[in-house]
Amino acid sequence: MSGAIKHSHVEVNGVRLHLAEQGEGPLVLLLHGFPESWYSWRHQFAPLAEAGFRVVAPDQRGYARSSQPESVDAYSLLHLVGDVTALIGALGEERAVVVGHDWGAPVAWATAALRPDVVRGVVGLSVPPSTTGLAPLAVSREKFGDGFYQIYFQEPGRADAELAADLRSTFRRFLAVPHPEDGKPRRWVVPEGHRLLDIAPEPERLPAWLTEEDVEAFAADYAPHGERAFTGGLNWYRNIDRNNELMAALVGKPIEVPALYVTGEQDLVNAMISPEEQEHLLKHVTPNLHRHVRLPETGHWTQQERPAEVTEALLDFLTHLDGESVQA
Repeated sequence: MSGAIKHSHVEVNGVRLHLAEQGEGPLVLLLHGFPESWYSWRHQFAPLAEAGFRVVAPDQRGYARSSQPESVDAYSLLHLVGDVTALIGALGEERAVVVGHDWGAPVAWATAALRPDVVRGVVGLSVPPSTTGLAPLAVSREKFGDGFYQIYFQEPGRADAELAADLRSTFRRFLAVPHPEDGKPRRWVVPEGHRLLDIAPEPERLPAWLTEEDVEAFAADYAPHGERAFTGGLNWYRNIDRNNELMAALVGKPIEVPALYVTGEQDLVNAMISPEEQEHLLKHVTPNLHRHVRLPETGHWTQQERPAEVTEALLDFLTHLDGESVQA
């Protein structure tokens, strides 16, 4: 029996992280993205635990029920990788499979690049492999304009206040963005003179994969930080250029550990990094790629929209790793 999900806190790398945990066995770390929490992995806990794995999903630095350092500089990719490696040790483990979605994916990829000694395998959902994180802001501004959401997030306090004004509305708007009718992903660009949430109107109804109880769970996770509910997560974006400077030595370095990449065909990331570019990155950055799983009619919230398919892909990858370790 895998038991129920247990909640706890642990002090690592100067921050207090909230953890959700279930199961016993080899460690699998699940890293959420923006604007999410451990709860985004709710569908993966029981199946992975029942398959014989110890599943741990933290609220990452600055998010939800974890502590939120004041300084913007405390959210660099090196800090985030440090949190992951310290967490593995704090859990009494020497190695883990690290899985990340959205912003969690760059953290997972970078952890695998910097510390292959503690990463058995790496999985990225939505965001393709990179050792430096997201593209420099100047590149994004030239390609997508000043209204591009990553540029919009740079002004301290602006997006913070908009998103924190009504937590439930924010999560409904962010998570329930409809898939484009023509099936072509759209870039998230705020028109001049508009606010961030103007481009994500309140949905008339939630998609089938999302319930009001889910919205309430996310809102409850974020409520303790009040007006700064989203500031920690936004500060990750405010380190994009710094990450590219700090991680410059890793440019061109392949991620050698076994890897899995899962993407939705209608994910907005496909409007920023074309499928062809993604395949190029997979070929050159992850030479030990196990599979690239493409999910049709799937948007950005991969493991929530297609829980069964994502779980199946994870179990296939984990079984593959265990098979290799047995043969070795």
